[in-house]
Amino acid sequence: MSPDRLVYMANQIGTFFRSQGADKAVPGIAEHLKKFWEPRMRSAIIAHLDAGGEGLEPDVRAAVEALRPAK
Repeated sequence: MSPDRLVYMANQIGTFFRSQGADKAVPGIAEHLKKFWEPRMRSAIIAHLDAGGEGLEPDVRAAVEALRPAK
C-alpha cells in the first residue's frame, strides 16, 4: 500500500477521533491502528513518519509516534 494511501486512511481515522479532544484523540487513533491495521501497514506508516511524515495531521503524527516499539 502506498504511503499516500496510508496517510489518507490515518488522517480519516484522526478526523473521527478529533471531536473527542486531543487528550482522547491521540490514544484513540493509536489504539485503532493497533487493533485494525496489519503489522505491515503499521510498519509502513512508522517508516513514513521517519522519512518526515509528510501529510500527517498533528494528532495522527503523535499517535503513529506512540506505535513505535519500546526500546
